[in-house]
Amino acid sequence: MSLLIDGYNLLHVTDIFGKGNGPGGFQRSREALLRFLAASIEPAHRKQTTIVFDANHAPPGLPDTTTQEEMLVLYARDYPDADTLIEELIEKHDAPRSLLVVSSDHRIQRAARRRRAKFSDSDLWYAKLWQQRVSQRAGQNRRTPEKPIGKLSTAEIDYWVHEFGADALTDEDSPKRPTETDETRLESPFPPGYGEDLLS
Repeated sequence: MSLLIDGYNLLHVTDIFGKGNGPGGFQRSREALLRFLAASIEPAHRKQTTIVFDANHAPPGLPDTTTQEEMLVLYARDYPDADTLIEELIEKHDAPRSLLVVSSDHRIQRAARRRRAKFSDSDLWYAKLWQQRVSQRAGQNRRTPEKPIGKLSTAEIDYWVHEFGADALTDEDSPKRPTETDETRLESPFPPGYGEDLLS
């Protein structure tokens, strides 16, 4: 599914803010949002993600179109506002029913509804994305190591022997199962002549 995000609309409902104040505050907040999205959206979906920002706070010299972690980032320089560019993108989308538009702006939601695209308020979509990220991390923490399958290599044996404080083993000094010759050389734990009468 393609994803079209109203950048500043989403930024305003999050707690994502760049460090420091002043003229570069918007830029730092925008970069923080983009990093969050790149870390939260599945890699396979990033190529289908477009984020649109107003050009009023865009850094000088930045092109109208950039990419971050395969996500397309657009600045509405030649448009009155980002909403106008987002409306145009919805109108031109070749498969609008496979499009999800993220914005709480009713104007944008009406444009999505006209093309039968899906839409979500920014705060609801952000909460769902955040919950998915928390659940994913919790699942990773609960995951237990899988039981090894097959024989351990010499390097793996050496590692575990070292972990338990013994000397590393090699093929030459690893314990081997006794052979028939070895068994014949074992000393009997019984006194000499014990049980010989059973053989006669």
